[in-house]
Amino acid sequence: MQDMTEGSLFSHLWRYALPLLLANWLQLAYNAADSMIAGRFIGKDALAAEGIAAPVMNLVILAISGLCIGAGIFMSERYGAKDMASFRRSLSAVLKTGILMSLVIAVPGALLTPLILKLLSVPEEIFSITAVYMRITFLGVPFTFVYNALAAAMKSVGDSKRPLRFLAVCSVLNIILDLILLGVFHLGIVTSALTTVLAQAVSAALAARCMIREMKELVPSREEWKTDMTLLKRVMGYGLPAALQQAVQPIGKLLIQSQVNLLGVSTIAAFNAVSRVDSFALIPEQGIASAISTCIAQNRGAKKPERIRRGFFTGIGMEICYGFLIGLVTLPAGRFIVSLFVSGNGNAEVISEGAAYLSVMSLIYILPGLTNGFQGYCRGVGRIPVTILCTFIQISLRTAGTFLLAEKTGIRGIAAASGIGWTAMLLFEIPYVLIHMKHLEESIHTN
Repeated sequence: MQDMTEGSLFSHLWRYALPLLLANWLQLAYNAADSMIAGRFIGKDALAAEGIAAPVMNLVILAISGLCIGAGIFMSERYGAKDMASFRRSLSAVLKTGILMSLVIAVPGALLTPLILKLLSVPEEIFSITAVYMRITFLGVPFTFVYNALAAAMKSVGDSKRPLRFLAVCSVLNIILDLILLGVFHLGIVTSALTTVLAQAVSAALAARCMIREMKELVPSREEWKTDMTLLKRVMGYGLPAALQQAVQPIGKLLIQSQVNLLGVSTIAAFNAVSRVDSFALIPEQGIASAISTCIAQNRGAKKPERIRRGFFTGIGMEICYGFLIGLVTLPAGRFIVSLFVSGNGNAEVISEGAAYLSVMSLIYILPGLTNGFQGYCRGVGRIPVTILCTFIQISLRTAGTFLLAEKTGIRGIAAASGIGWTAMLLFEIPYVLIHMKHLEESIHTN
């Protein structure tokens, strides 16, 4: 565990963020490898099918992770205030509520899959395999929730290393199974979906086993498993807005995907490939933002405003450095990166489309790093409704830009629309955070 209310802030943020970065990269490496294996051994139809299913499943997964992120912020405050009894009751409340919610999502989602795909204008030639893939992946939703809830509890006390270990085991297992079952035995897309669900189940089991054996001070007692309605309302006050904030983004991406689907299978496949690359660039920035949130929440609980300010600006510096670095890597290597997802034979258009997208995105990857840093501050101080508004501004303008630009400029316009959304988001976030930081310091000093 890591108490961020004392000691070097840069050291705390780096030690906390690095395992998150590695964990996110590892998860993304698995996702990318899954797409590469599906694209190479099953074909571009499978790659396109996974790309269509991804925004739908991301909507569900991000809503779940948002609930856990919000609850984790509340648990970070309790840890910073040294109130472990409230911490454990909070964990029990979010586990019981979240498991029920994930079951309610998984079953109707699987049943309504054909309707969802029709609304997304999925081409007829890949409709069936997309439906099969999506229905199976819906079964993994409860496992995803349990892992995210337990990982959020660990991260809230500053431990981001154990979740990395769980992801490492599951990702390697998943890739090996995909290579054997798809590459050697040439099984279909059903196998790809089943191995994904298996990985989610294994990660949840490993997290539960670790907490019970190695982090007993975080495990609720029998008495603490009883529902405390007052505490549940407070936890959900953090968790539900965070879930909504996380869900707003993929709703917009679903609309964007529906526009991409009108541009043909090659563009769909290219967009799926570069979306994986985007995740490599963007999700680590969210890892740094998570470190900012945890640091600020712990110091808010400990009533240390100066450490809140310094922790935030230290984290923003890390975001800027990373944003520049990832842009320098992707700018010259676009065609090579996209070619990893498909073989060169007959897929020149997919590679060309993907490279065009990355040529624009590599110039603006620093923008989401900054927006994530400011979002991290807002979550850390409990201003989650503000993150919802900012995300709504960003995704609304990005979606509108996509609909206006995609038909005329193709996939480059889709990338440019992302930059428009992030810029608008920053124009709102920067003055808000600076003003709020000043008022927060005054209120803490007054109390």
